[in-house]
Amino acid sequence: MTNVTLEQADNIISEALIEGRRHNFMPLTVAVLDAGGCLVSLKREDGSGILRPEIAIGKAWGALGMGVPSRVLRDRLADRPSFQSALAAASGGRFIAVPGGVLLKRQDDFVVGAVGISGDTSDKDELCAILGARAAGFEPMPAQPSENWASSKL
Repeated sequence: MTNVTLEQADNIISEALIEGRRHNFMPLTVAVLDAGGCLVSLKREDGSGILRPEIAIGKAWGALGMGVPSRVLRDRLADRPSFQSALAAASGGRFIAVPGGVLLKRQDDFVVGAVGISGDTSDKDELCAILGARAAGFEPMPAQPSENWASSKL
């Protein structure tokens, strides 16, 4: 398998949404991309804002494009706004460097896609992405959610 399948993508999304409801998060939008950055599946919960699909895709696309989770992108680019803007321009606006974009790896560390979530705080979005990826049998990158998710404000 070199790409995430539709069945796996739907499983990631279902599990991520279950986690969001379990924690009483704001309505979420979840996007799963294959290794080439093509959308495999997307769901937007009732009440999730109309920009959320683009944001979720942008988080996943940015992680795939740079080969690191979107949390890492945020941290690395915090003091480099010009480079971050250049990446956003080069990607046609699909580059969003905030937590919630998680790489999907096989057991051998081969990246087969990414999941991006938008709807609540970025740390909470990332938590759901990691848990959804794990439930579908992937090694998420990052492997652990930020310790800030439980204390993040809406």
